[in-house]
Amino acid sequence: MASSSRVEILNEGGLRVDGRRPYELRSVSMTFSPQAHADGSATMQQGLTTVTVSVFGPREPRSRANAIHDRANLVVEVGVAGWSQPGVGQRNRGDKRLTEVGATIRQTFEPVIMSHLYPRSEISIYVQVLGSDGGILPTAINATTLALIDAGVAMTDYITSLSVGLHLTQPLLDLSSPEESDIPYLVVASLPGTGKVTLATLETRIHVDRFEEMLAVGVEGCKILKAEMEGEVKKRTGTMVERMKLNALPDRAGGMKDSDRDILMT
Repeated sequence: MASSSRVEILNEGGLRVDGRRPYELRSVSMTFSPQAHADGSATMQQGLTTVTVSVFGPREPRSRANAIHDRANLVVEVGVAGWSQPGVGQRNRGDKRLTEVGATIRQTFEPVIMSHLYPRSEISIYVQVLGSDGGILPTAINATTLALIDAGVAMTDYITSLSVGLHLTQPLLDLSSPEESDIPYLVVASLPGTGKVTLATLETRIHVDRFEEMLAVGVEGCKILKAEMEGEVKKRTGTMVERMKLNALPDRAGGMKDSDRDILMT
């Protein structure tokens, strides 16, 4: 006899455990958080899942053996803070699951980063999970996109990612942890500009027709998420431009620094 569901995935009103409708995303918060020595960094919060990513590079490889003559070598490491999951201690880089997440992130971004522009260099991405309530991989992918943009690394497009679950015949977007534990789900990452899918990972067998429907829902959700991320990037860019303008103003004595004059000329 099949066991009953641990949670009520959809109530009679068509609402989920946290009150969302099937295609409704969790609340999203994005910040660019400068970190010492990092070339780019960003924190992404989707619901109660929080991930911060730091990017170092492009820079000289830490080992010459890691240098690739015609493109950059992409290195991804993932860690989980001990407080992010109750009852779980600090998980280190050697953890098998974290290694798999890091490898998935690397494989997702390698075709999109214009690595040929940075031959014989290394781009290091450090992912730290600070809070976990479902969707760790999609949140990490989204935070990585923002951190790479902050670092000025050239990419062909944003990569945005979401999870898509299936309750009976109803797809659900952006799963929380209780939903992930109870229903089959797919993680989708796509290039919203073209709709091209760069990642589709599913750990449970489902009918191919349902898979195609879930994939389509995920791609559409990724487009919505890109609009929010793009808005935050534009806001960040506007703030940086304003700071440059202020730095370029003449000093109180009426003179102008050489560095400020150079900024105005460009």
